[in-house]
Amino acid sequence: MGAFRTLDDMDLDGRIVLVRVDINVPVKDGRVTDATRIERIVPTVKDIQAKGGKPVLLAHFGRPKGQYVPEMSLRVTLPALEAALGQPVTFVEKPARAALEALPADAVVLVENTRFAPGEEKNDPGMAKFLASLGDVFCSDAFSAAHRAHASTEGVARLLPSCAGRLMQAELEALEKALTTPDRPVLAIVGGAKVSTKIDLLENLSGKVDMLAIGGAMANTFLAAQGHSLGKSLMEPDLLDVAMRIEEAARAKGCELLLPKDLVVAKEFKANAASRACGLDDIADDEMALDIGPATVADLIARLAGVRTVVWNGPFGAFEITPFDAGTNAVAAKVADLTKAGKLTSIAGGGDTVAALNTAGVADDFSYISTAGGAFLEWLEGKALPGVEVLRT
Repeated sequence: MGAFRTLDDMDLDGRIVLVRVDINVPVKDGRVTDATRIERIVPTVKDIQAKGGKPVLLAHFGRPKGQYVPEMSLRVTLPALEAALGQPVTFVEKPARAALEALPADAVVLVENTRFAPGEEKNDPGMAKFLASLGDVFCSDAFSAAHRAHASTEGVARLLPSCAGRLMQAELEALEKALTTPDRPVLAIVGGAKVSTKIDLLENLSGKVDMLAIGGAMANTFLAAQGHSLGKSLMEPDLLDVAMRIEEAARAKGCELLLPKDLVVAKEFKANAASRACGLDDIADDEMALDIGPATVADLIARLAGVRTVVWNGPFGAFEITPFDAGTNAVAAKVADLTKAGKLTSIAGGGDTVAALNTAGVADDFSYISTAGGAFLEWLEGKALPGVEVLRT
C-alpha cells in the first residue's frame, strides 16, 4: 500500500478543517440508539483542535437521493455528538465561509446531510468546489464511505491539502497489517448466506492467505458442489461450478480451503428449535444446516494455535438465534483469547460480523473491528477505494 498523509503531516493552526466523518447511526423515536460511530471520530476532532484547527464535520445520513427529507436531518445526532465530544456543536444547514470564520476558535461545526445536495453522490465538480471554498484543509475520517467517489469523499480531496483522520489511519494500518504485510500463517474466515455476493472476495483472499475457512449458508453451496446432499439447506445450486472453480483456484495458489466437517441441523428455523449435529452425508431431506458442528469447531480451534493473523468477515451459522450461534461464539472466543495473549492479530469487519462478535461478547478483544461495511468488503476484494486513493502521497 502506498503511503498516505495523516494529521501528523498537516499544519492546522488557525485553519478550518473539513472533516468527512461517518455518523450514519441507528435512530429510533428521535434518539441515537448506538453512538459507536460517533464515539470513534472523537480522537480526530480532538487532535484537530489540539493542533489549532477548527473542525467542520461533513457527513451523510440515510439515502435522501439529493432531496431534503426532514427525518434524515443530521440534527438528530447533535445530542449524542455533543455528549461524545464534551462540548456544544454548532449545527449549520447552509454553510458559508464567513460564518465559519466568525465562530470561536475552539468551535466544532456539523453541516447538514451532504446527501441532501443533488451533486453529492454524482461527485459534481461544482459541489466539490463549493465544499473546498469552506475550508483550508480536508481530513477524511470515513473509511466506511471511501468506496464511493462522492463530492465530500473524493471530489473535495482533490482541491485541498488532504489527509487521513485517526479512524481512517487506524483502519488503513490494520488492513495493511492483515493482508499486505501480515504475520503468517494467515487464516481468513468468510461466512454469510450467498457465494454470489462474495465471489470477488473469495478469489482475492485465496491468493493472499494460507487458509480460507468458509462458513454460513455459502458453505452449503461448496459442500453441494462436492456431492453432499444437504436436505432443505439454503444454497445456490446454480453456482456449483463457481464453487468448484474457487476451490480449484485456491488449491493452485497454495491456499487450503476449510469447509465444515460436520453440521448442526434442524427441521425449522427458529430459536431453540430441536437440533442435532451430524455428518455431511447424514442430513435428512426435511432438515437444514444452520451452524457448523462440534468436529468443525474443534478443528478450527486446533488450527488457530498455529495461526498468526485472522481476517474475519461473516458468521459460521445463524448467529442471531440459539443454539445456532454456538459455532461462531466458540471460534470467536478462541480468536479473542489468542489475541489477548499476544499470539495473533485479529481483524474483523462487516455488519453481521460485528453483530456476531458483539453477541459473542468478544468484540473488544479483537485487534481491530472495522465499522465499515461495503468499503471493508471491497478492500478485501482487492479493489481500489476512491476515498483512499486520493489521500496517497
